Amino acid sequence: MPINRSLPTKAREQLEEVLSQRIQALYSQKLEHQPSHVSCELFNEQLAIVIDGCLTQPEKILLNKGHSELAQQVRLDLNKVIQTEMQQVIEDVLGVAVIDLLSDATLETNRTGLIVILASAPQSGIAAKSVTVSSDSIQQR
Repeated sequence: MPINRSLPTKAREQLEEVLSQRIQALYSQKLEHQPSHVSCELFNEQLAIVIDGCLTQPEKILLNKGHSELAQQVRLDLNKVIQTEMQQVIEDVLGVAVIDLLSDATLETNRTGLIVILASAPQSGIAAKSVTVSSDSIQQR
């Protein structure tokens, strides 16, 4: 997948950083859990997101007690619960509509991966507006 050439590298990197921060804030506020790392990579009309340390304490307890199927179901349900808000965060930051959001989690590695299909590649003007998001507005969501 080629890197988005219509968006300057610095603007793309700023969008990816803001998006990472907003996703961490979403996890913290909605799941009361702080992932260890969120990385985002924007490619034209696609976005890849990797969330390291995605498992909540209850999921870890279930895994440690040998209830991996139940832990997997809890993770699927949690992903469904925050999917709409995740989509909204992405649209707010990038300034373009999300057409499709695919996600999966691997309990063994404590990671969630998302592939997001966008209606169009974010534009420079939108990027400049989006990266002015302050830490106050991240915390308010």
